[in-house]
Amino acid sequence: MPTTPPVPAEPSRPVDVRALFLGPQAENREFFEQAVSSLIDEHVHWRRDFHPTDAPVFGPAQMRDPSFTAVQDRTRELLETLTGRLKSTSTPWFSTRYLGHMNSDTLMVANLAEIATILYNPNNVAYESSVATSQMETEVGADFARLMGYDPARSWGHITTDGSVSNYEALWLARNLKSFPRAVSAVLPELVERLDEWALLNMAPEAVLCLLDKAKSDKVAFAKVLAASSRGAGAGHGGLGKVLVPASRHYSWDKATDLLGIGVNNLVPVPVDSRYRMDLGALRSVIDELVAARIPVLALVGVVGTTEEGAIDDIAGMRDIIIEARERGVNFYFHIDAAYGGYGRALFLDDEHNFMPEDELRARLHGAGLASQGTWPSHEVWSAYEAMSSADSVTIDPHKMGYVPYAAGGITLRDRRILGLISYSAAYVFEDPDNLELSLGSVILEGSKSGMVAAGVWASHRLIPLTHDGYGQLIGRSWTGAQTFAQLLQTQAEIDVAGRRVLCQLLMDDPDFNIVCMAFNVEGNEDLTRMNALNTEVYHRFSYEYGPLYQDDWITSHTDLDRAVYGQIPVDLVKRLGIAEAEWDRVGRVVVLRSCVMHPWIADGAPYPERWQSYLSIITDQLERILTTEGADYQGPAPVGLDPHP
Repeated sequence: MPTTPPVPAEPSRPVDVRALFLGPQAENREFFEQAVSSLIDEHVHWRRDFHPTDAPVFGPAQMRDPSFTAVQDRTRELLETLTGRLKSTSTPWFSTRYLGHMNSDTLMVANLAEIATILYNPNNVAYESSVATSQMETEVGADFARLMGYDPARSWGHITTDGSVSNYEALWLARNLKSFPRAVSAVLPELVERLDEWALLNMAPEAVLCLLDKAKSDKVAFAKVLAASSRGAGAGHGGLGKVLVPASRHYSWDKATDLLGIGVNNLVPVPVDSRYRMDLGALRSVIDELVAARIPVLALVGVVGTTEEGAIDDIAGMRDIIIEARERGVNFYFHIDAAYGGYGRALFLDDEHNFMPEDELRARLHGAGLASQGTWPSHEVWSAYEAMSSADSVTIDPHKMGYVPYAAGGITLRDRRILGLISYSAAYVFEDPDNLELSLGSVILEGSKSGMVAAGVWASHRLIPLTHDGYGQLIGRSWTGAQTFAQLLQTQAEIDVAGRRVLCQLLMDDPDFNIVCMAFNVEGNEDLTRMNALNTEVYHRFSYEYGPLYQDDWITSHTDLDRAVYGQIPVDLVKRLGIAEAEWDRVGRVVVLRSCVMHPWIADGAPYPERWQSYLSIITDQLERILTTEGADYQGPAPVGLDPHP
């Protein structure tokens, strides 16, 4: 295996975030342009230096041929059309006027690394087609594991297309792990003697992996065990139990149970509490009911950063419940879907990657001018991040809080031995199935995959350590910006608009992460349908639906909180907006505006025209336009003859 050149040492002080991005006004354009030009030059030299005595396949005379120049002219025209369409319809993630989905400007180093790598077109499915980037992906996997506090000697990780694929892989692993002891009992009963069906379905993950080590000693018998497991017989063979998820889970979990043959009916949504976290009391009750009915639990999923509210489940509490269950002989796989919030753990790690005590963390945040207006992260959030290392696997997306371009997801596993339950190989691709770097494609869900993404994530991690002084600086500014926005909106509970008073309420005054959800209602309106229509119209005016986004003064997103998912939890919000609970019972959904505050600039009150106060002015101006539009009916009571409940 070829040696790799040294990587620049990690910085000895907090990273300067201003040097990381092209910038809202392309402030770093000169550096970026020079870097792109240098990368192209390097690639051109690489081509010319490969057997430089080889004759060119065409020369200047051929390049002056009308057919040749016609292709170049057509190429220029197409690229102009492409950039024209991109500029007129693309979402300006880079601008601080954008506070919508979980998007922001992306890191220059990631963009540059991907531009450089795409010219070489590596395919990380096999080492021979991606020597450099396969090594990079292995190193990134180790980064993920260290970020989550896993033992580097036992753990493993890799890059996926996105968080959904990572979640599929996690449930794939959990399914095969759950079915393995029962398959061993059928083929090698001497390894699990005296264990009944219930005990076989409730072996601890560590015990199953030790059993896996024993079974692999006989390759012929091991192949028969795999054939008898869910890998060969199917997930529905005898039933493997339920998958417990918070009601606020991402829809990829519904898809995962479908795709893996577990069945959507075996997905159990656990209610959320008033903080939109999984209700641990409800979780205990669900587990108790399943155990009483002798129904196993296949897996438990916690979420660190829900995509709707930015909520962070009580991972420490889940860990305690798992310990309690194991004392009763009830075991199951534990996965954390931290696709959104996973990089947040960097904020809590010191220069040696040790998880910091709360008082040390707060001292450093306040010393940096962050969290000066509050006590975030709360003790519950601190505890959740501390407990993440207890999970069997974690989903983490570089293309979210890693600030890397799409498509870059990731997953890390606490114990790499579990890969033995999903490993495949093809002789024409994989040289050594026992060496994961040489045979990545044999142990992942995907096949061919661009090494470009691995290079982008790898370069980002090398430039910006996954510690408090590295990525923590980005996370801290994002989190602080959300807290600042939330606190400002709290001062605007009533807004004077066009002779009316408009109420403004937050879903949560102190969000767990960097998502701020809000809703508006005209004072005196008691009709939830009308209130939803008002907030929907506000969203429309701050989205692509009112013309090119490039012309919008401010851009946000929205979501629905539906009774089928959230039960009665949103009642508190609608009551604070002057809507009775009976009206909630009638409508069963509330529309909220949703702003992901990812930009690192606005936490510092950066000198841009869109400061926090200007956000409020822009919102107020649009509310006035909406309420004064001829025929608008968002104010109530209903005009005579108009059915308020169409």
